[in-house]
Amino acid sequence: MKDFFYAIQDLFVNVLFAPLDAIAALELENWFAANGLNWIFMLVGFVAFVYWMGQLKKFNDNNEENKSISAHNYL
Repeated sequence: MKDFFYAIQDLFVNVLFAPLDAIAALELENWFAANGLNWIFMLVGFVAFVYWMGQLKKFNDNNEENKSISAHNYL
């Protein structure tokens, strides 16, 4: 049973966390490269935000939204 838990430890420490260890070593050389994945996520979020604002403006310009006070049942 003890070997089973050591196998799980070996799997996580030596295999699954290897990319994180590589990123930690890369951070000492180049901070921007080590955080490249974060930059990609921020870029995707910014593009999605700009697209969403464009869609909202398009619908607002077409006057397709019911803006009256009783537009929703819960009001």
